Amino acid sequence: MTKPDAGGTPATVALVRAGIRFTAHQYSHDAAPHGAAAGYGLEAADKLGLDPDQVFKTLLADADGNLVVAIVPVSGQLDLKALAAAVGAKKAVMADPQVAERKTGYIVGGISPIGQKSRFSTVLDETAELFDTVFVSGGRRGFDLELSPADLITVTGAVLAPIGRDR
Repeated sequence: MTKPDAGGTPATVALVRAGIRFTAHQYSHDAAPHGAAAGYGLEAADKLGLDPDQVFKTLLADADGNLVVAIVPVSGQLDLKALAAAVGAKKAVMADPQVAERKTGYIVGGISPIGQKSRFSTVLDETAELFDTVFVSGGRRGFDLELSPADLITVTGAVLAPIGRDR
């Protein structure tokens, strides 16, 4: 399942170095703003024929002055109050997209929770445990990685918490 040169992104390099099994999935990204779907993650679910609950998006938030990575299903939204609680902060707000790109080394729509330029506290929505594997961005638009939730937690140092909510 591990593909040493699959995609050649910092995310795949980090997974290979950590000895974590994954499967790379490429699809044709619609270059129109946010693709044909309502967002990059929903586009990935649609193009790969997946349940949107199993595809997770990576978001950066500012929690009391500290950047935090939140990983939630593309079928829902990030609950900022729940994220703040999960990291012991009073308040969380979405990080500026330019800050997110600069700090992670990835572009919006292709931000992977794996292999970021800096290591941040990471919170994975607890629904990830409902699946044998989940899908996250592989580090560019049109490229997702499939791996077990346990391996995603290991490679990112994530904690599980109920941080997602329905749209």
